[in-house]
Amino acid sequence: MKRVLTALVLIPLVLLAVFRAPDWLFTLLVGVVAVLATIEYLQIAAKYGYKVYPVVTCLMVAVIFVGFAIVQLRIGDQRDFRTGETIIDLLIMTGILVAISPSILLAAAMGRKDLRESLPGAALSFFAVPYVGCSLLALALLRAVVAGWFFVLFTFFAVWMGDTAAYYVGRSIGKRKFAARISPKKTWEGAIASVLGAMIVGVIFAYYAPGLERFALPRWGTLARVAWWLPALMALVLNVAAQLGDLFESLIKRGAEVKDSGTMLPGHGGILDRIDALLFAAPVAMALAMVFANRFTIYPN
Repeated sequence: MKRVLTALVLIPLVLLAVFRAPDWLFTLLVGVVAVLATIEYLQIAAKYGYKVYPVVTCLMVAVIFVGFAIVQLRIGDQRDFRTGETIIDLLIMTGILVAISPSILLAAAMGRKDLRESLPGAALSFFAVPYVGCSLLALALLRAVVAGWFFVLFTFFAVWMGDTAAYYVGRSIGKRKFAARISPKKTWEGAIASVLGAMIVGVIFAYYAPGLERFALPRWGTLARVAWWLPALMALVLNVAAQLGDLFESLIKRGAEVKDSGTMLPGHGGILDRIDALLFAAPVAMALAMVFANRFTIYPN
């Protein structure tokens, strides 16, 4: 029951942010989630026996999103942000920050008493930058491309429906273990239900998304007439990525002998527990958007 109630509270807030928040505010909201997830990740990482660098790491993750939001604010009406050129520029800036992050963390490690912990601690801390920071930055970038609202919601629905289908089908009829060493409760029945659920919801959403006129390659015409396979294929790819993301976080927690990443979300565990699938799905969705965004004709949002 707690799981359902938490979802009933969070889903409307997420939809409100996707539809109504300005791009810069959406980026900052995603940044807050990223920092909270980074804190939880570092708490898990510390269980591996090495002292991590929470303040420096959280600051680096925060800088990514604050910098992105500032760029969005400065662009304003002066330039159409929804262009590939601007996105590439931002990706380059983010890549530079990621590249210098190890040096920053190792510089912070110089003050440690036991220098044998410096490299492992810095490495564990640095991993949060690409794993959490860059993955969620892809979500903010996704919102900024043409038809970004559609891609964000499509990704959410593919992840949410897949997670829900896997949870209930796995609990009711799941027998064949999917990854017993990493996540003993996952089953093949749940994994298959997850894929099918995501594909069904993806096709339905693509048909009825408000303001969406075309969803297909030009030679095939509109989605409503021909290309039902396109959103189905996208949902399948996103769902596979999401399930891998879920398993990846389970692997990290299993190694640290931790059950949940936190207690912030009743029935769901921590923030990282709730977004683990999204951390893999969001970059994949961004790649799909860059391929298919020019296939859409939408009304301005």
